[in-house]
Amino acid sequence: MHYDTVILGAGAAGMMCAAHAGGSVLAVDHARAPGEKIRISGGGRCNFTNMYCAPAAFISRNPHFAKSALAKYTQWDFIALVDAHAIAWHEKTLGQLFCDISAKQIIAMLRDLMQKAGVDLRLQSTVEQIEKTDSGFSMSLVTPQGATRVTANQLVIATGGKSIPKMGATGRAYDIAIQFGIPVTDTSPGLVPLTFTDARFAPLSGTAVPARVTAAAASFDEALLFTHRGLSGPAILQASSYWRPGHAISVNLLTGKDVFAALRDQRQASGRRNLTTELAHHLPTRLVDYLAADMDLGGNLADWSDSRLQALCETLSNWSLTPSGTEGYRTAEVTLGGVDTDALSSKTMESKTVRGLYFIGEAIDVTGWLGGYNFQWAWSSAMAAARDIACRT
Repeated sequence: MHYDTVILGAGAAGMMCAAHAGGSVLAVDHARAPGEKIRISGGGRCNFTNMYCAPAAFISRNPHFAKSALAKYTQWDFIALVDAHAIAWHEKTLGQLFCDISAKQIIAMLRDLMQKAGVDLRLQSTVEQIEKTDSGFSMSLVTPQGATRVTANQLVIATGGKSIPKMGATGRAYDIAIQFGIPVTDTSPGLVPLTFTDARFAPLSGTAVPARVTAAAASFDEALLFTHRGLSGPAILQASSYWRPGHAISVNLLTGKDVFAALRDQRQASGRRNLTTELAHHLPTRLVDYLAADMDLGGNLADWSDSRLQALCETLSNWSLTPSGTEGYRTAEVTLGGVDTDALSSKTMESKTVRGLYFIGEAIDVTGWLGGYNFQWAWSSAMAAARDIACRT
């Protein structure tokens, strides 16, 4: 069996590439259905892109690598594709776009595009024994019906990273890269909850609060959620991609509020009121009770001088915490690191040393922020490879 192109992985990037590569295409995935990560994303409504998508929202050892692909296939291009398939959508917050009805609509759209392009989709199947040949690649296609030798001019690796192994993630892309002498940067879980071994926040489990969370030089203003194991919520997930083991994060619980002025004014009006009672007007009561035991917040407002109130507000605005770790790939939404961008063409995603071998999507050392950025990278990198393949085909 010969195909112009074989694509390993029928997730977001794999299906997008298969639908636009042209010629004869074989797409292979070990799952029972394609696009499983799409299906579960965004609470089942798929945060398929972000209106404010830009290269600055992506992490990579080479911060310039993503620019070309993102510029040639933008969020507006994908929105136009969604509109053309009559999929209703809405902006939830911060430019995050979701399907009104279901993430399955995005999967159906991609499957429809693949069907129209004549893509041969093989599910519950794998590709083994990949070899480079003079004309392309040779490999063994293993399906429930048996094994068949397949050849192709191009081979696209769209098998993703290591995140969410229960969905079948294995890091296969990295093994294939290494097989062909292509370097892989260190990988780690990204967009992942942070943990604390002493379970210090267990009494606060389920409590959420708006906060600014800073890790390294990156700060994010979104919700923070206390859990039995530590900290989660959008602000923490975002910061986790910049956090490194052993380092502290800074949490500002008073973002957007002049709590010092409010406490001082209330002291003038009702000095006999407990400090914690007034602080509970600005923070969740459970959190205030927790902080009261940890920071000695006893006494009435009248007992607190300006300097003490100022020091308290500074502490609450820069609460330094050192996580013990993360929840790992089990709950991580993405994988940081991956196939070294120095080994790939930023315009086509093709290997610089192995002609016809492409890597797209999460497999590459390009990781976006929370909020649809990683799906946009899947669409953009897939189109970069597909357009190059289509020209060849």
